Amino acid sequence: MNSNHHTPTRVLVTGGAGYTGSTLVPKLLEAGYAVTVLDHFGFGQTSLLDCVYRPELTIVRGDVRDARIVQPLVAEADIIIPLACLVGAPLCAQRPDDARSINYDAIRLLLELSSEQQWLLFPTTNSGYGIGTDGVYCTEETPLNPISLYGRLKADIERELLDSGRAITFRLATACGISPRMRLDLLVNDFTYRAVTDRFIVLFEAHFKRNYIHVRDVAKAFLHGIEHFETMKGEAYNVGLSDANLSKRELCEEIKKQVPEFHIVESEIGQDPDQRNYIVSNDKIEATGYRPEVSLTAAIAELIRGYQIVRRNQFTNV
Repeated sequence: MNSNHHTPTRVLVTGGAGYTGSTLVPKLLEAGYAVTVLDHFGFGQTSLLDCVYRPELTIVRGDVRDARIVQPLVAEADIIIPLACLVGAPLCAQRPDDARSINYDAIRLLLELSSEQQWLLFPTTNSGYGIGTDGVYCTEETPLNPISLYGRLKADIERELLDSGRAITFRLATACGISPRMRLDLLVNDFTYRAVTDRFIVLFEAHFKRNYIHVRDVAKAFLHGIEHFETMKGEAYNVGLSDANLSKRELCEEIKKQVPEFHIVESEIGQDPDQRNYIVSNDKIEATGYRPEVSLTAAIAELIRGYQIVRRNQFTNV
């Protein structure tokens, strides 16, 4: 991208110390990019300490909503990956003003401050599909029907990014797996944690289906998007495991194969606060040559090992 071979391409990653960022940033550095991370480190995480020995890494502690901080960082970047986000329907419902300013306004700011030459790669979510039609796969052509503030903000900003003609958006399945900045509130991570520590779970609306993807394969999708930007730009891509469109009950059965003493109870009463229910096709990104590497079985096995180290009191988002 840079005609001058001596300067590596610079990638600005906002929220780069988060769950996805702390997995992606080391991979970008390994691939030869210079990386600037802007993060507020609001969760007390130390997730990038293993990368700070690299001089190509710049870390800026600050708020993505502060134009005085953001503007000079954007000016230096070739590629922008906005990961800073209030993630998930419950958190956005609790903090709607922050959700708007971080998940929409701050990304709009990046779009306004950047030029035609700069590339944007953005994670939206396949929660935009809301409540799908039974047995029908959601593709990138499926009309978005977000049922939460989180989903709506993601869908709105995605439209603006794609209209710019210089962005790729990834509609990510529910991420899972161990990351240097761990999150236990994601579905697979949460259910596996309960299997390991509580040995039981009570499921509400156990038939609800989701698609899943390992956080390392999310990072891989961003690298793939950078490498194939010219052919992929202007489009949205679902990113998930095509063999893992599973209901919550089926997910628990997968975990039980590795934690046999896990007891699964279905409750007739009670609602999942998150009413999403859909299956997703990942054919479009697979047609560009992308393939995830980590199976759901391997992800669960990794989590079980990781939970010998991690306990809940350290790692939650709320």
